[in-house]
Amino acid sequence: MDRIRRWLTPVVVAAALLGVLLLVEDQGAEAARAFARADAVPLLVASVLANIAGLVLAVHAWRVLISGEHPIRGLLAAKIYFLGQLSKYVPGRVWGVLTHVAHGRAAGVPGARMTSAYVLSLALTLLTGAAVGLAAAPAALPQHWYWLCPPVLVLLAGVARPSVLTRPVARLARLVRRPVEPPPDTAVRRAVLLALASWGASGLHLWFLLLAIDAPPWPGLGAAVGGFALATVVSSLAVIVPDGWGVRELTLTAALATVLPGGLAAAAALASRLVCVLAELGSSAVVLTWARIRDARNGTPPVRTATEEPGRDVREPQEAPGPVPAGAPSRTPSSPTPGESGAPAAGPAGLPHPQPHPYALALPIGENAHVHP
Repeated sequence: MDRIRRWLTPVVVAAALLGVLLLVEDQGAEAARAFARADAVPLLVASVLANIAGLVLAVHAWRVLISGEHPIRGLLAAKIYFLGQLSKYVPGRVWGVLTHVAHGRAAGVPGARMTSAYVLSLALTLLTGAAVGLAAAPAALPQHWYWLCPPVLVLLAGVARPSVLTRPVARLARLVRRPVEPPPDTAVRRAVLLALASWGASGLHLWFLLLAIDAPPWPGLGAAVGGFALATVVSSLAVIVPDGWGVRELTLTAALATVLPGGLAAAAALASRLVCVLAELGSSAVVLTWARIRDARNGTPPVRTATEEPGRDVREPQEAPGPVPAGAPSRTPSSPTPGESGAPAAGPAGLPHPQPHPYALALPIGENAHVHP
């Protein structure tokens, strides 16, 4: 199966991108001139900022799903989220949740909570995207748009009774022996509202691009916001394609073709991909650099080991001896007892046990012992 996927993935991506490039061929130069105009620069800047705003709202939509009191807020939340976003560029579908769980545990949040938030966030993203995509689905997918109705009905039921969304996730996690902790109902409803706002802000980036190539403003707004959500949901379901490359562009071209000629619609779809990648990588670079600077400024000094200070005994200091009970044998430094420093402990047949080197490092052993790479 893995071998088939390795061969099929580049074929699907290449075929989809080739189809988009063939559509761009006739009017690609016209679109490039439109984007290069001086009056288009503010629209391009607004497009990038709108996409960043959508990412910020997506961070909050994910963060509120982490149940209980936790320290994941602000810069730390953005750091974990963007690290998970970057993992989608790596082959494999598990790196996102592994990234969230690892950094959540480092912040003191149990892995079950991080897994629950990640899975629920993914489900809510698809459901809310399907709801927003209905704005463009009838025109973009005239024969198949009704397939988006069941997810929208599930979303509405989940808003009324959040257990409709959280209970299947908990049962699925129980089957794979990975129990999760569903968040409160208020958190689920808040996450739905934030996810809808995130789709709206993200879709505006495409609307600004359409305005730059002289698309009609108000028809273009519905095609941009709904088309972007629809294309993202469809490409997310294409699991053999990394980040939906090609599939998203084809779906987006079909949605935008309702307000633009095919060539300009394909050019806008490619420009949308470029803006999204620029916003994601730029935001990730800023957040991770900022987090590293703050950690270096507020961080604690590293733990020193015996190899770093060979002249220092790193063994834990012994408590000061208390008063000797009456009748107990006296213990003085001049007469150490077996097992203490200065006298080896007696072993079988009176032979002394080998003593550890004074600079040897002891590792904890047991269920609470963790060895980090």
